[in-house]
Amino acid sequence: MKNYFWVFLTVLFVIYSGCLSKMANVTVNVVPPASTPIGDSIFITGNHPLVGNWDPGLIALSKKSDSLWSITIDLPKGFYFEFKISRGSWNKQAVYKLAEIPSNIALTVSNDTTINIVPIDWQDLSFIAAGGIVGTVKYHNNFYSEGLKYSRDVIVWLPPSYTENDTNRYPVLYMHDGQNIIDPSTSFIGFDWHVDEIADSLIRYGKMKEIIIVGIYNTPDRREEYDDTELGRAYMKFIINKVKPFIDSNYRTLHDRKNTATMGSSMGGLISFLLAWNYPEIFSQCACLSPAFMGNITSLVENYTGADKEIRIYMDNGGVGLEERLQPGCEAMLKSLRKIGFIDGKNLLWFRDPDAEHNEHAWAERLWRPLLFMFGK
Repeated sequence: MKNYFWVFLTVLFVIYSGCLSKMANVTVNVVPPASTPIGDSIFITGNHPLVGNWDPGLIALSKKSDSLWSITIDLPKGFYFEFKISRGSWNKQAVYKLAEIPSNIALTVSNDTTINIVPIDWQDLSFIAAGGIVGTVKYHNNFYSEGLKYSRDVIVWLPPSYTENDTNRYPVLYMHDGQNIIDPSTSFIGFDWHVDEIADSLIRYGKMKEIIIVGIYNTPDRREEYDDTELGRAYMKFIINKVKPFIDSNYRTLHDRKNTATMGSSMGGLISFLLAWNYPEIFSQCACLSPAFMGNITSLVENYTGADKEIRIYMDNGGVGLEERLQPGCEAMLKSLRKIGFIDGKNLLWFRDPDAEHNEHAWAERLWRPLLFMFGK
């Protein structure tokens, strides 16, 4: 009996040792800049529950001294770890170069690792925000709809001639994650898509039609609202039955399907596709940047046997970190679309930047492509 007991303990030890060998300690040390306010805490947030799943005020580092804050976390070997350092909110993140919002700090976890971070300042203290607002922007607050838990704001960007000519009417582009597209002060990482600067430049150079851009803010239910779920279907109806009628009633729009499009990134790319696919009588075009085409979403296309939906689809992706993991879904969707008759260069455009990460910097870099695909002259 004793022999069995020791065999059992040995097996447990082997299993436990095997589990330990698959994990690694990642220690993050931060040397705060001299400008750090006394009494403020320093936080880490990133793409893992142990660092808050991108909640900037959830996981604080431990203060070792006035010149050192630290945290050690156990992460699976092979995990692609991305994170940022802040003082608890996105407009208080650490910066490492003047007038530049940093990309995520990233590494692939392989062994026990120590990362030493030395910011030069904090974004809210002496940082000159990257970008601003170009053109005329209107804000509409607290839109609510049945079936959704949260109210949300809507931002509207008006094209250059809108206030100069009171008879012109304009196509409309509906964008998701609205707080990230125009205003750096509200953006997820303090760096927006620059859709105002890019659209304004393309319009003034005669490359693109003048359009109205509507940004719909996200909520804590973002993931569910941007997916093929009950909340996602409620969110789509919210746009169609509440936001679009409001925009058409209060702005000089061309409100037919030909002049209505939608665009977003990641999960926002998925919901953009779902809006155009499920409501082609409303949306004639969609742009899906780094779309999260995961699960069996391609079955919507593979199993479709109806009439031509007469929609145009732009898709793109990067190649670093999460972008690499999203690539199989993009390839599956492209294959399914082509199989049912979508033609590259006509009603389908695909672009891949193998060096691009999954963030606002990357989407701003290639935003001109979908804008010209949908509204180019």
